[in-house]
Amino acid sequence: MRIKKVGLVCVPFGLGGAREGAELGPRSVMNAGILKQLESLGIEEITVRDVLCPQRPTGLPSGGRMRYEIEVRRMSDLMCEQVADLTANGYMPIVLGGDHSVAIGSLSGITERDGSPGVIWIDAHSDLNTEATSPSGNAHGMPLAVALGKAQFKLSGASGKSIRKEKLVLIAARDLDPGEKELIRADGIACFTMHDIDRLGMKTVMDRALEIAGEGTASLHVSLDMDSLDPSEAPGVGTPVPGGLSYREAHLAMELLAESGKVTSLDIVEVNPTLDSGGRTARLAVELCASLLGKTIL
Repeated sequence: MRIKKVGLVCVPFGLGGAREGAELGPRSVMNAGILKQLESLGIEEITVRDVLCPQRPTGLPSGGRMRYEIEVRRMSDLMCEQVADLTANGYMPIVLGGDHSVAIGSLSGITERDGSPGVIWIDAHSDLNTEATSPSGNAHGMPLAVALGKAQFKLSGASGKSIRKEKLVLIAARDLDPGEKELIRADGIACFTMHDIDRLGMKTVMDRALEIAGEGTASLHVSLDMDSLDPSEAPGVGTPVPGGLSYREAHLAMELLAESGKVTSLDIVEVNPTLDSGGRTARLAVELCASLLGKTIL
């Protein structure tokens, strides 16, 4: 499937994590040349939209277990409008975060417009904590729990729809909290850990992921956390975990997603230029986005 229209949604939001700097991610990815890459792929229409996120908390963290709940809600509401509008007008939304809490806004906009999408979540973490199970209360560890309707915090939008657990696939997980492990097992969520990737190989894992998340769904959302890669490849992330995806494993995953022709929206999150080495992680993010959009070696 040739992608003709892309909408870049820049979301400079970093209050969902514990470390400053993720809010600078969208600018760093833009500076790394994502527009030039999109143009080189022959995409006919490219629009860029900026979400004016709150940069500083308006008060103390929420009394609940999600820190800065008010600010997360404002960000999510604004994103929901942008993503839903882009989708309605035939654009493929590509969300540039920001920490991974921005995916609450992505999934809000997608479910508002397209119902319940298939979701492939490529991340060192599962982001399935609720307010009750989160050790930190940080929102970037909760977006999937929110999207599944497991958390007190709910997706933005009027539809009230959630994603379906049977159409969710986690890939590259290797740092899971006890409550997340319990939820994955209890709900039978498909989770391909790094052990599974080592044992089966990336192609088999992606084939299975596409079969689970991509069959029988009107849309397929991919959420790429740059900490899914090994820190030796992507040092500029807030929560690095050793033993992650190699450069080629990550590119192969994106290439197989492109070949499927099923992906309709994408997040690229957790690029933190304050922790990066010469913009290396941002450049890799651009390369991986290009592979998902169809760029090939030959």
